[in-house]
Amino acid sequence: MSVWDTLSVELDAWAETGRAAGFWWRDDDAVDATPALDRLLMLRRDVGSPLALAVIPANARPSLAAALRDEQEIDILQHGYAHLNHRPAGEKKAELRADRDLWDIARELADGRGRMIELFGDDGWLDVMVPPWNRIDARVINLLPGLGFHGLTAFGARRAEDAVPGLVIANTHVDIIDWPGTRAFAGDDAVIGSVVAHLSGKRTGRADAAEATGLLTHHLAQDEACWEFVEQFCRVTKAHPAAVWQPACDIFAVPS
Repeated sequence: MSVWDTLSVELDAWAETGRAAGFWWRDDDAVDATPALDRLLMLRRDVGSPLALAVIPANARPSLAAALRDEQEIDILQHGYAHLNHRPAGEKKAELRADRDLWDIARELADGRGRMIELFGDDGWLDVMVPPWNRIDARVINLLPGLGFHGLTAFGARRAEDAVPGLVIANTHVDIIDWPGTRAFAGDDAVIGSVVAHLSGKRTGRADAAEATGLLTHHLAQDEACWEFVEQFCRVTKAHPAAVWQPACDIFAVPS
């Protein structure tokens, strides 16, 4: 049995329960109109899966907003402020750890929010925070609702204890790049293995069944194998009756 067969078997198990397995797609580090962005947008159109694009506000250029203006099924999220590492050498990189003054962090995020409004308008993006490197301290998370954010997305299965009043948390779970090693495609076994592990966890009650399984990509860093995988993964899942791709605007819907 191939690793792709294990995905089909898992989705078949979902179908047998009469439930749908939710998926969503987040791509990080958008700053400009580039050939890689063009390829991402074309791929999204070809496969028909909705896309959430995380934009670095301090570095974002008007050409990015122009490139996205007429695109369909794309939700824009705020990716920290400048994607700058503030951690000491030898420690894991982070922009939103609480080792800086919280007022400084709050000011940066508010400035970033202002830049997002300048580029995309009040209603052209979602009030959702994507912490650079998927790392954010609890004290910084608690600032987000007061700064106007109603959503947060990082990496790893969400837990009940992570809940924050006024904040919808929906993470990604499947990173297609081997960052610690080759910095290229992590391989079908590793990536599909992560997908099946999260789906199985949701189906059997070991993970939050309501959290869509999130695919994480980085269009500026992907090799050819990454692009090929995303296309195949979207097509395989969309062809299965138990798989449903969800747009970020639904996942992070503001409670009425």
